[in-house]
Amino acid sequence: MGKISENGLFLLLFLSSLLAGIPQTAQGRDFRQAPRAMTALRQGQAAQHSGNLQKAIALYCVAASTGNPEGYFRIGRLLATGPASVRSAKMANSYLAMAMRLGNQQASRYYNPRVGNAPMGDQCGVGMRGGQGSYFALPSTPFNVEAYLARQSPGKQKLATMLRHAAKRHQVDVRLVLAIAIAESNLESRAVSAKNAQGVMQLIPETQQRFGVTQPFDPAQNIKGGVSYLKWLDRRFDGNWVLISAAYNAGEKAVERYGGIPPYDETREYVKRVLYFAGHKQP
Repeated sequence: MGKISENGLFLLLFLSSLLAGIPQTAQGRDFRQAPRAMTALRQGQAAQHSGNLQKAIALYCVAASTGNPEGYFRIGRLLATGPASVRSAKMANSYLAMAMRLGNQQASRYYNPRVGNAPMGDQCGVGMRGGQGSYFALPSTPFNVEAYLARQSPGKQKLATMLRHAAKRHQVDVRLVLAIAIAESNLESRAVSAKNAQGVMQLIPETQQRFGVTQPFDPAQNIKGGVSYLKWLDRRFDGNWVLISAAYNAGEKAVERYGGIPPYDETREYVKRVLYFAGHKQP
């Protein structure tokens, strides 16, 4: 990904008219017809209109768990514009950023780049706290990547296998490779961010050119390019995962300029999320 960010970026976790407005991207077409997601969106809308916002978020999370960008968007918009009992600008940004990555073009209207992002964690909605400034904290329990992958679709599990093979081929720790892919796109090969980062590894055009990626939505090419970049960063930063993940998010020049994690809220939260997914302690 390089310089893509979740705030103008990940990018992390409501009305009936929106149901007809799911983006007409290739990815959107895939998810729009998913019965489970559409049922959850309808039920979530009904719960929201009745004032049961916690239930609404839980149902939108069901839609989001299928990779549906509308689910992420509705959670983000509710957290951004809802009552004080659920409002959280930073957490809203994380879900809106994920919605943007997955192709939702409305999410950018509600994203607030002035406040940064909060970490989404492994499970949608886990750890939400009420009131202004609330957020979804990373779970206190370690992240179990095998259990997480076992819950994913066959398509995502296939991508995980490709990521493992690429990590071995390029001699990059598979835990880091999987953590980056999960943090970047949640293993979505058609993901597109607001800054045009593309594919499962969320490569911006500049990074694609650097590492010979001509078809960013081809999983094999995208993964090869992303893991090649991680290998390059691994050498550049002497295997320091904190600096590697910070550079993947903000660019290696920013890391070198600041002598560590750049002072960007989004990058700081991104590093925490990657290390959590990789099974490491937070910086």
